[in-house]
Amino acid sequence: MSAFEKKNRANTLHGILLIALFSCAAFYIAEIPVVKAMSFSPLIVGIILGMIYANSLRNRLPETWVPGIKFCTKQILRAGIVLYGFRLTLTQVAEVGIPAVVVDSIIVAGTIFLGIWFGRLLKMDKDTALMTATGSSICGAAAVLGAEPVVKCESHKTAIAVSTVVIFGTLSMFLYPIMYRTGLLDGLTDTEVAIYTGSTLHEVAHVAGAGNAMDPTDALGIAGTATITKMIRVMMLAPVLVIMGFALAGSRRKESGAKAEKGKITIPWFAFGFIAIIGVNSLPQYLTGAPTVKDIPLNGVIEHIDTFMLTMAMTALGTDTSFDKFKKAGAKPFVLALMLYVWLVVGGYLLVKYLVPVLA
Repeated sequence: MSAFEKKNRANTLHGILLIALFSCAAFYIAEIPVVKAMSFSPLIVGIILGMIYANSLRNRLPETWVPGIKFCTKQILRAGIVLYGFRLTLTQVAEVGIPAVVVDSIIVAGTIFLGIWFGRLLKMDKDTALMTATGSSICGAAAVLGAEPVVKCESHKTAIAVSTVVIFGTLSMFLYPIMYRTGLLDGLTDTEVAIYTGSTLHEVAHVAGAGNAMDPTDALGIAGTATITKMIRVMMLAPVLVIMGFALAGSRRKESGAKAEKGKITIPWFAFGFIAIIGVNSLPQYLTGAPTVKDIPLNGVIEHIDTFMLTMAMTALGTDTSFDKFKKAGAKPFVLALMLYVWLVVGGYLLVKYLVPVLA
């Protein structure tokens, strides 16, 4: 039964409107100076508001509104991931070059494989381990959201993965500038510091915050190069989701042993849309001669719309996340995130220090 059939349409729209109102509040709260100083994006504020609602007034929500909320976690989410491609162009990859691409590739693949392996050592739920690893490896909350339709896990597992990204990503945003100021990163050149920052921090907002703290005017090129390195990592979301879709289909088939499952491979078509948009976005930059992706006509508007759609998806996921579910998950997801964090900070530093000079 469709959520938008005539008899369900009004209730579905009520659910969507509820989430949209929460998202508007998230945008407002994200602009409060204290919240802004912590680089908490509307996405993060949205999931927090959703979780507050889930643990207070959620039982008073009419059940008939639930399809509208589910619509936000599925269709609006996928459309938001596709539109995320408007933040990137192929020119950005060319500007940073091979070293950043290679380091990003190793970080992404290494973090996902280590996440799966550490998850087994900790005897964790496979879906939670994979979602946590995906968030740490690529682009934080947006990567977790992108993986959710492929992994097909429960909403509270998505929220747990996002919360680990928030905690350790925020920690990094303050830690990296401190390491830079105290001389702990003196073994790296300014370009290497930028690649290190962009390839190991969780969220785009965290990279921007740390980069600006180290190089406020971008005179050293740290802030700009770090952001571009990060966006190359974001581009890796699409191939990772496709590979993940095929890998999960194979493992589920093996576990079930059912021949009927053979044809059921989840191909995240929205990931191809994400890549296609990046290609399309590169054309107007070339034609208009826009110096950055933000200078491409209409891109600023599209980015605001996209951020609002992703905030709606995050808020909707939050409304299905009660603290009881966090208690059931226990401390293991946070232990896993900590282990991956050590790999990103230490392993990422060694990778950049010894590999980038060889590739440059």
